Amino acid sequence: MNKLFTTAIFFSFCLAGTAQNNKKEDVKAIKSMCGCYEVEFNFAETFQYNKDENYVPSETKYDRGLEWIELVEDQPNKVVLQHILIVNDTMLVKHWRQDWEFENTSFYQFHKDKTWKYQTLAKNDVKGQWTQRVFQVDDSPRYEGSASWVHIDGRHYWEDNTDAPLPRREQTIRKDYNVLNRTNVHEITKDGWIHDQDNVKLLRDESGKDVAIAREKGTDYYKKVDDSKCLAGQKYWKENSAMWKNVRDKWQTVFNRKTDLNLENRVNKKPLYSYLFDLKADTPKSETDKIIDSFVKS
Repeated sequence: MNKLFTTAIFFSFCLAGTAQNNKKEDVKAIKSMCGCYEVEFNFAETFQYNKDENYVPSETKYDRGLEWIELVEDQPNKVVLQHILIVNDTMLVKHWRQDWEFENTSFYQFHKDKTWKYQTLAKNDVKGQWTQRVFQVDDSPRYEGSASWVHIDGRHYWEDNTDAPLPRREQTIRKDYNVLNRTNVHEITKDGWIHDQDNVKLLRDESGKDVAIAREKGTDYYKKVDDSKCLAGQKYWKENSAMWKNVRDKWQTVFNRKTDLNLENRVNKKPLYSYLFDLKADTPKSETDKIIDSFVKS
């Protein structure tokens, strides 16, 4: 056999093995975010670009809570994690959800207000990468982006930049910007994991032109604790997971249309999460489908 050809086969085999090992490390890092965590949420506005002398920056935000993170779906190329927030050991909130998909090429990129633009990338552009999709408490879209997990010098992290809607903590108090450009870093630590953010608050017009209003720093610390501290969150998910699967499945039919998405902010003066949070665990899929359809603009 030709020596050059033999060498090429050897290197191809090595590269394939390395890629497979990297993917295993990626999945291990993603799934390590599951479990029970004591969480600190920290946000502070850092730099102001608005020249208005009457500009008032957002107050520094600090919150604590317990979070149960459930492994909802575990497939070779897709991992789904559902967050359940536990406040004061009694109040339960179905919190945000994160889906991780390997070498995904289809995206709903946030534009502004309640609009997402459907986009695709070439396979080569996402080779070895994982898309993180983040969903609202009602499983409607929030933001998504694609990047590679990095495993080097004992660190395990993923970093991406993407546009997103206003965070819930600012939706009712800020009207001077309509897009949050987010740099998200998820890093696994010996005590749990960190969600680090460097964000820019943007005012975007209809043409897509952006004006920077301010910058924001956010750091959420997830410290792993014994699963027994999150029994209330586990119980909630066990009792309500079937209904929320119906909700996820309905949204997937919407996403499968692969076209721009525009949602109502409210229907009959109520937001979507308010309708869904009021439902009982045994609510039929036909009812959750109808509610979601009422928020999706044709």
